[in-house]
Amino acid sequence: MKKFILSISLIGAFAFYVLMSSPQLVLVVAQTPVSPPTEEGSNQNPTPPISGNPTETDTQSQPPATAPTPAPVPVAAAPKPSSGLYKDGSYTGPLTDAYYGYVQVQAVIQGGKLADVSFLRYPNDRGTSIYINSQAMPYLKMEAIQAQSAKVDIISGATATSEAFIKSLGSALASAKS
Repeated sequence: MKKFILSISLIGAFAFYVLMSSPQLVLVVAQTPVSPPTEEGSNQNPTPPISGNPTETDTQSQPPATAPTPAPVPVAAAPKPSSGLYKDGSYTGPLTDAYYGYVQVQAVIQGGKLADVSFLRYPNDRGTSIYINSQAMPYLKMEAIQAQSAKVDIISGATATSEAFIKSLGSALASAKS
């Protein structure tokens, strides 16, 4: 009996969690614009009375609906080439301890910006390390290129690899400073 009550409690708690964590539904109601009154209590475009099925003459007398013409989009000037933060070239960071192995990265700088990050060495001698790093490394690389620095978020579950990546890339970028 205790197991049954415990099971029901767990199912109820899970159902409550799912209901509370699901996105809230938002009801959007479209409103038809109404013309402002021109005279006392009358509209410019009064609504015609509903009169059963429309005839051909009814549909022909109404002007065809046309789509609004989109406004012209201004064209932005081409961005001026900047000198960037870094000197162009490839810069290799030091081997950094990641507990289960070492991490070493190479930063490629093009046009003064971080263009690519390659992992030269990373923990890959255990199945778990291979799995974790195959998940974490693309995110670390993407964030570093997006941030144009080694200041990236640590990947949960790959903390040691993330910290070693930050240190190795930070050193590589420091040597690439212009």
